[in-house]
Amino acid sequence: MRSEHTFRATDSAGDVSAVLMRPSDARCLYVFGHGAGAGMHHAFMEVVAGLLAERGVATFRYHFPYMEAGRKAPNPAAMMVKTVRSAVDAAELVAPDLPMLAGGKSMGGRMTSMAASTEPLGSVRGLALFGFPLHPAGRESSDRGDHLEDVGLPMLFLQGTRDKLAKLDLLRPLLKALEPVPMLHIVDGADHGFHVLKRSGRTDQEVMVEICDSFVDWAGRIV
Repeated sequence: MRSEHTFRATDSAGDVSAVLMRPSDARCLYVFGHGAGAGMHHAFMEVVAGLLAERGVATFRYHFPYMEAGRKAPNPAAMMVKTVRSAVDAAELVAPDLPMLAGGKSMGGRMTSMAASTEPLGSVRGLALFGFPLHPAGRESSDRGDHLEDVGLPMLFLQGTRDKLAKLDLLRPLLKALEPVPMLHIVDGADHGFHVLKRSGRTDQEVMVEICDSFVDWAGRIV
């Protein structure tokens, strides 16, 4: 079942759109934030939501205010963190019976982890982050991951070996120092968008299935 929703992102930003995709056999709900350059209807978001639905995971996708307004530049981080919190509250209202997970693609995942690092994020039991953006391309640093030590929830990181926004030599030691230690699923040959080269012998669809299967395996240990 797919249904359209709106909720108040922040008092100043107003309402934003959301989509609930809930299969009849849903076992949990994933609050799913989009990346910086594309909204909740981006092909990656649609494909992941569909594959998770086939595996008994409901999703609640939503727009950050700048995307709702049709602008390209993301909102200040503080506003997006508040939007994450509002999205979790809205998701709890539309599916109060389902255990909740949260996260997102790239920026959406980082804003979710930032929200969870400051205070508990509703009833969220764990965070799943698709392509965590640890640093800008060509400016390698782990500073953007400093807040992760304050999350205190089970986390799943899904990362490609060709991701220019997350050097694995920086990400691995960062995650190993966290408590609880997150699950790290590495996709060989995938870039930040989880695309693979033709010479890899794999297709993008196969990679999408792989990361969604990993998500479901991780979620099954938590909810």
